[in-house]
Amino acid sequence: MNKTELISAIAEKSGLTKTQAKDALEATINAISGALEKGDKIALIGFGTFSVSEKAARTGVNPATKAKINIPAKKVVKFKAGSELADKVK
Repeated sequence: MNKTELISAIAEKSGLTKTQAKDALEATINAISGALEKGDKIALIGFGTFSVSEKAARTGVNPATKAKINIPAKKVVKFKAGSELADKVK
C-alpha cells in the first residue's frame, strides 16, 4: 500500500474527503516526525511504539576491497509492534 492508497482507505473508513484524509495523514506524520526529532517516544497502545535509538561508531569492512572503514555513530528510528497488531499479523 502506498500513500495514495492509504489516503483513500482513510477517507473511505472515516467518511472524510480525500483532501481531509490527506491533511490528517500529513498532520499525523509531521507530529510523529517532530516528536522523534526531539528524541521523544511515541506509544500508540495496541498499535506500537516509535522510538529513537543511538548506534555507536564502529569499524566495518568494505566487501569489495576488504579495507577497514570507520562507520560513524548515528541515530535510527525503531518501531516495535504492539500486541494487538502483532496478533493481527500472525
